[in-house]
Amino acid sequence: MADRLTLEIATPTRLVVAETADEIVIPGSQGYFGVLPGHAPLLTTLGIGELMYRVGRDEHYLAVSGGFAEVRNDKVIVLADTTERPEEIDRPRAERARERAERRLSGRGDEEIDYTRALAALARALTRIMTTGRSR
Repeated sequence: MADRLTLEIATPTRLVVAETADEIVIPGSQGYFGVLPGHAPLLTTLGIGELMYRVGRDEHYLAVSGGFAEVRNDKVIVLADTTERPEEIDRPRAERARERAERRLSGRGDEEIDYTRALAALARALTRIMTTGRSR
């Protein structure tokens, strides 16, 4: 059994993370799950949320949404639709997106509401806001 996990996180446009980690917590579409070295093989879809990986005592956070995660005994590959580090997130823009989504969900406005899209937009905005609070 390996002592550490190789972690690769990529989007369609870039490789975001390529390093070794001691622990990874991933937002799966059915809820969060943790991965330690020696984890059973797993292939799952990603939800919207915060991905955390720990190297030693240092925890690193990323806002992710959509995509897939493949877990092997000693390697985790995350192919996400979007991934952002805390320092890459424009917090005022995320706050505006949250307000827009909440306004749509409250039924204020004349337009027809796609609740599924509005809920996803709200979840993405809240995740981005939470992740910006993780920057040091």
